[in-house]
Amino acid sequence: MASRVLSRIDRKINFTAWHRPRAILWATAVAVALGFLIALEIAARHYGGVPGPITNQVREVLFAPKPGPLYGGLMLMMVVLTWRQRAIALGTAIGVDIIFVLVRWAAGTKVPEGQFFGNGALWAMLGCAVIAITRRTGQERVLLLKGVGLGLLLVAGRKTGDTWLLITSKTRPTVLDPYVAIADHALGNPSWLAGRILRASGPVTTHVLDLVYAQLAVAAIVVALYQLRNVAAERRFPRHHLVRTFLVIGLLGPAIYMIFPVVGPIFAYGPGTSGTGGVQWAVADLWPNTPPPISAPHPVPYDGITPRNCVPSLHTAWATAIFIHSRKGPRLLRHAGTFWLVATLSATLGFGYHYGVDLIVGVVFALTVEAALRSFDRGWDRQGIQLVAYGTTVFAALLVAYRCLPMDMARHPEVFGPLLLLAMASVIYGYVRTTRLWEPEAAPAIQAKPQPELV
Repeated sequence: MASRVLSRIDRKINFTAWHRPRAILWATAVAVALGFLIALEIAARHYGGVPGPITNQVREVLFAPKPGPLYGGLMLMMVVLTWRQRAIALGTAIGVDIIFVLVRWAAGTKVPEGQFFGNGALWAMLGCAVIAITRRTGQERVLLLKGVGLGLLLVAGRKTGDTWLLITSKTRPTVLDPYVAIADHALGNPSWLAGRILRASGPVTTHVLDLVYAQLAVAAIVVALYQLRNVAAERRFPRHHLVRTFLVIGLLGPAIYMIFPVVGPIFAYGPGTSGTGGVQWAVADLWPNTPPPISAPHPVPYDGITPRNCVPSLHTAWATAIFIHSRKGPRLLRHAGTFWLVATLSATLGFGYHYGVDLIVGVVFALTVEAALRSFDRGWDRQGIQLVAYGTTVFAALLVAYRCLPMDMARHPEVFGPLLLLAMASVIYGYVRTTRLWEPEAAPAIQAKPQPELV
């Protein structure tokens, strides 16, 4: 009897010891996220005089939503539901959207193209949150709230990114494009070369790459849905999945923009994306026909509208994350992940949105973030700490080289070009080698003991 009581007390103590730090961690994370959103809201109103992510999210409950992953967030939330519940949630979202469209049509409200649908998805997610609080208990409540939080995080991430980009354009009046363009000579000015190839390849290739570039979030949702396909059956989320990496990349990347503001070759050395409107701010109208001359770089002023969102290339980082997380999927998903990575790299260069050196730091950035998240999940060990520290060091060294050594890089491409590629390759090798050590090894088959022969 005494031993049974002691056993119960021990289990209760162990549960409490495990639960309390976890609850504190979640409360801290929620408080930090809320404080960050409030800070962005204040910054958006201060620098741009426009509403921030919180206001934009709240207004979309009733007003026409901006194009964004609202239904993508709903799909992610539904991984915690049964098939019957998914049908009800999706049907509710579509029904609410139809009602909103009819009301706006009857009222004669003009809605911008692409902003007809999305309110229903947000209503469905909020409705599931209300159900979780009022009709669920215990683990079921926690699981449903996690699903709602995951969907809303994806939507809020888009709003947060838009505010970040606004802040970069308002607080960084000068850009460092001349430094990056000169450093890009070490790689042979790949954006200029890709721009000419894309222009000569015809409209079909252009339309395909434009679709891939614009719908990167769709590819991420497809991979994430595959990774989370068993959540409803197992009643728990996997320790690590693509959505977490996507959100962290989107959160940390814009902070680098504040340190290293760059607008991209089509803006700094071309007409911009709307014809000739950007030439007045460009250093020279050179892209993609004439590479920039090798001359001493200096910061140049640029408009207060264009985001400084080049270094690192987050499209490259996100496409790299999709490629990594698609490796354990079926063959079709692996091929799709490879295609999306190659097409995204081609689009970022061919459309003049990024320099070649942007892509290198984007890959290093993605692998470092992915390594840090995986190390956090499995517990920090020596290999994880070394990999994250090495990736961070290489990333910082690349930025310093672009800022301080662009002339040397341009004058000696035979030295610095291979060094840049080698630096990226070393991080890739370190990531692959370390993550393979983390993979559980297959247990060796137990061999039956040989039976003695009967004489």
